[in-house]
Amino acid sequence: MDSKGERATRRRGAELEAAILDAAWEQLSQRGYSGFTFEAVADRAETSRPVLYRRWPTRADLLKAAVEHHGAGQDTTAPDTGNLRDDLLTALRRSNAQRSDFLVLMSASLGGYYEETGLSPRDVREFLLGRHRLAIEDILERAVERGEADPERLTPLVRAVPYNLYRHEVMMSLHAVPDETLEAIVDDVFLPLVTPRDR
Repeated sequence: MDSKGERATRRRGAELEAAILDAAWEQLSQRGYSGFTFEAVADRAETSRPVLYRRWPTRADLLKAAVEHHGAGQDTTAPDTGNLRDDLLTALRRSNAQRSDFLVLMSASLGGYYEETGLSPRDVREFLLGRHRLAIEDILERAVERGEADPERLTPLVRAVPYNLYRHEVMMSLHAVPDETLEAIVDDVFLPLVTPRDR
C-alpha cells in the first residue's frame, strides 16, 4: 500500500473527521456549492465516499458541519484596547482577515444551497458563529461602562450597524474591505450614533 493509503487508513475518529471537514471547507471555498460533492471531498480528504455518508447523509449536512468546524477555530474574543474606537477597528480588521472569504462564499457561491435547503445567509452565518457571545456585545458593554456609549441609543439595529455595513461592503465588492472604509464605518457612521450627546 502506498503512503497515501497508509495515512488514510491510519486515521480514525476525531482525527479523520477533522481531516474530512478541513477538506470539505477547502473544496467549498475553492469550488462553491456546485463543486461541493461527496466524491470531490472524499478525494481531497483521501478517504472514501461511504465514510462521508456514514457521518453526513446529505451534502447540506456536510456543508453545515464544515462551516461549524471552520468557525470553531476562529478567535471570537472581544478586543480590549481601552477605548471603543480601537476595540471596534481591531474586531473589524480581524473579521476582515478571518471571514471576508466566507462572506464572499455566502454571497456568490451558495445560491444552490439556499434553494435546496430553504435556508438563508443568516442561517449559514449562525453555523459559523455558533453559540458564542458576539464580540460586539462585550465591546459595547465596556464602552457604556467607560461612558463612551449611550445605552439608550444602543438599540438592536444600532448595535448591528458596524458589522452590517462591513458585510455589505464585502458582498458588494466580493473582496476584503479596505482599511480606510473600516475606519469610515467606525468614525463617520457608528461613533456619531452612539456617543453620548454631552460629549
